[in-house]
Amino acid sequence: MIDFELSDAQRNIQQFLHWVAESEIRPVSLEADEAHEVPMTLLRKLKELGVTMDALPGPTSSASAGSGDGDRPVERQGNRIGVLAAEELAWGDAAVAISLPGAGLGGPPVQMMGTPEQKERFLGIFKDPEPRWGAYALTEPEAGSDVSGIRTTCRKDGDHWVLNGTKLFITNGARASWNVVFATVDPTLGRAGHRVFVVEKGTRGFQVGRILDKMGIRASETAELLFQDCRVPAENLLGGEERYAQREGFKAAMQTFDVTRPTVGAMAVGIGRAAFEYTRDRLRQELDLSRPIPRYGVLAERLTRMERELQAARLLVWQAASMADQRIPNTKEASMAKAYAGTVATRACADAVELLGAAGVRHDRWVEKWYRDIKVFDIFEGTGQVQRLVVARRLFEQLGLRV
Repeated sequence: MIDFELSDAQRNIQQFLHWVAESEIRPVSLEADEAHEVPMTLLRKLKELGVTMDALPGPTSSASAGSGDGDRPVERQGNRIGVLAAEELAWGDAAVAISLPGAGLGGPPVQMMGTPEQKERFLGIFKDPEPRWGAYALTEPEAGSDVSGIRTTCRKDGDHWVLNGTKLFITNGARASWNVVFATVDPTLGRAGHRVFVVEKGTRGFQVGRILDKMGIRASETAELLFQDCRVPAENLLGGEERYAQREGFKAAMQTFDVTRPTVGAMAVGIGRAAFEYTRDRLRQELDLSRPIPRYGVLAERLTRMERELQAARLLVWQAASMADQRIPNTKEASMAKAYAGTVATRACADAVELLGAAGVRHDRWVEKWYRDIKVFDIFEGTGQVQRLVVARRLFEQLGLRV
């Protein structure tokens, strides 16, 4: 059963992270966006406070919030806590949220597929007091939403694998101590040819290409990664070769998305909520919306729609995250949460721009930034169109049909 009531411990975590977002992140938000960089001093301070990417969800998380409330049993809630954290931190600044130190999106594949030795080796580095990053390198110039279409190749050569290809739009890819890299032994094999490697910084044949200039979340690092006869030790093949008899590489990508898509949805809700609250408060200061003026009725209706849709999106996110914690298959629910949250948060930011008029498009105001930031939340981790296709397939499967 999915409980939509927060425990006392969950609420305390939520309140602490909102305080962090309001007091530490929001004050540097506009400056970081203009500089295209999150200050390292802020990232170090957040790590000291225990606010790192490792606090966000993981598929094998066994996090619990103490001994429960009253008679409520303790249960796994790492994903639920993760989406609470994602919403609050994105309310502060989404670019900072995805720049936090930690394994990031690279963590779930290592957790799901890695051997005990690999987990200790690659995840243990984040115990270092200095900020460290991991990254997830799947997207390519010609393969993003179509995961089966990746063209980065790998071939076995003695006790190494040799990788050739390019990855694009990789969050924290340049600063990462290692990247989880998806490649194929033969592009004609589709999903069956996928292999997953951990490529460490400094590996021969691996280099960082461009750091991309973006419309939104500009303070976050988004890199191009180049592999030219890159020699990766065989022990860096996640799970060992026996894991790939049943398309384990493709499964790892899909299972990662089931965990991370609710988190992306939560971040979208956080941005949309920030835009809603800012707009509501500005209009409350400037106008008496209780007066029977027709234009005020339109403004009030827009605000109520913003809040209603964001609340519905939040509940979809919580449902998908709670299912992940309970080990209930959640592919459909994760896609629904991600697709709906991205859509309604985009609409909320657009409404904020329109309702605030000139204040909504000024470059020195948050609303203009949120409007630029929100667009990518309908794109990365699978576009809204792809999410709707995933949902349609699951619905048709329940009817015994194919789509």
